[in-house]
Order: sequence, then structure tokens, then C-alpha cells
Amino acid sequence: MNDRDSQDRTEQAGRAESCRLTKHHGLGNDFLISVDPARQLTAEDAVAWCDRRTGIGADGLIVAVPDGAADQEDGKAVADGPIRRWRMVLWNADGSRAELSGNGIRCLGQAIAEHQGLERSQDQEITVDTDAGARPVRILAAGPAGSADGTAMVRVGMGKAVDGPVPSDRWAEVSVPITDQRGVDVGNPHLVGFVDELGDADMALIGPVIEADYPAGINVHVVAPIDRGRLRLRVWERGAGVTQACGSGAVAAAWAANAAGLADDHIVVEMPGGSAEVTIGADEIHLTGPAVRVAEVIIDG
Repeated sequence: MNDRDSQDRTEQAGRAESCRLTKHHGLGNDFLISVDPARQLTAEDAVAWCDRRTGIGADGLIVAVPDGAADQEDGKAVADGPIRRWRMVLWNADGSRAELSGNGIRCLGQAIAEHQGLERSQDQEITVDTDAGARPVRILAAGPAGSADGTAMVRVGMGKAVDGPVPSDRWAEVSVPITDQRGVDVGNPHLVGFVDELGDADMALIGPVIEADYPAGINVHVVAPIDRGRLRLRVWERGAGVTQACGSGAVAAAWAANAAGLADDHIVVEMPGGSAEVTIGADEIHLTGPAVRVAEVIIDG
């Protein structure tokens, strides 16, 4: 067998390696997730698989690999217990790398719990290392990973929020009468524009115009406070466009509203896909909401 034959067989073996994914969504913000995949996945895989016409369809692709702890065996629980620390890589639907997703990391928590067969009758906590830092993820027994409707309730420690990108002067171009705006960094960048009423704000028109001010991209949100415990939020996500919900955006909006004196420290954020709860603490902001398992998908090599 010559070198060319050897190379051809190696390439064919690589193509034959299938990949198991599960699809999940958090309030309609959907993700393809691979836990400890059999082969290395790439941004190109994200673009191909997330396409809603020629692929499977999702807002992003998430890959999780074990931390490398001694108690692992193919990423599953062994005698000493399940793996409690994982590394998360997230690509947006356009193949760009994202630091963090509040909905995505909740979905990942559910996927890891399922992968390891974790006990459903009690809370389970893991730590997920993201490009924005380590995040504690707790899968709550009140919404077990394998419940009848495939729903888990998951709480994530999202770290601290700080002032982020400078405000935009382009809101008038999209006819959005904001009353205030604030750039927020929660490990990824957000711009929150406050309005009295959401009205017919079209994020497919608003998002690209505002985001054009930011070379590295930004998540754009239009937010209407309802009372001191509730906000309504519409979303434009960099790398994905209009989505039904944004977990880190809910955190950014709640923190910005609290900092502006418009909301208390426990806030329900209502988005087109449903509601999430944000609790603002001195050292950590917690995001709590559902993760729903949709399907298992096997990708042939």
C-alpha cells in the first residue's frame, strides 16, 4: 500500500466517524450540543448544521469536553461519581465564536446531566469553563433532566455585570424612542435600550443598524420595564440575528434596569420565547429558566 492509499483510507475513516448531538432550547433559543464528541468539531460544522434550510437548524453549536479529572471514563460517571467540571466551546450559527450564552449553558447543563445519567430526584451541580470564565450550573430537582416533557429547570451563576460598550447614537435611524441606554458586559457585550412601550419594534431592522457601530459585534436589546419586578425584552444576537430569547441579555437588561433604579434585585424577564428569572447579588447574578430537550441527532461522517 502506497502513501496515497494510506492517506485515502485515513480520510475515509475520519469521514466515517459519526457524531451524536442532542438538540435543546431555552425559551426558543435553540442549540445543537455534543458532549465529549468522538471527533473534533469546528466552526464549519456549526455553519453547516445550524442552517435552518440545508442543515438541522439552531442558533448555535455547543461542544463540551471533560476537564480531564481522574474520575472520568469516556465522559461518563464512574465509581467515584460523575465528572463535575467541563469545558464549553460555543459557535454561533454563522460560525463566530461566542464567549457565553445564558440559555446555551442551561441547555448544556441538561445535556451533561443526561449524558452522565445523573440522579433526577436531587439538585446536581457542575462547573462549566467558558470563554468568559467558570460558571456554576445547577440542574434543579424541581425540573429533572429527564422529565416527561423533556424539561429541566437550571440555575446558572453568571458572574458579575459591569459597564460595557459605549452607547450608540443610531437609535433615531431606526425610529426607536429610547428613554435611556447602557452598555453592559456580562462576559459578552450587550447594549440595552430602554423604551416606555415595546410597540412594534422590529429587531430584524433595528439590530443590524445598531450593531454596525461595533466592529466586534454586540447583542442589542430593546427593553420595556413593566414594574419593579418585570421587564419585557426583545433580542438581536450577534452571530445569530433575531432570537426568541437571550439568557445573557436577560441578565444584562435586569442589571441595567436595577442600576438605573427601574427595577429591584429579583426580576422576571419576559421574552418572546418565555420568561426567565434574574437575581442580582453582591458577588453573583443568577439566571434561572428552563432547558428543553428536543431530539437526538446522529451525524454521519
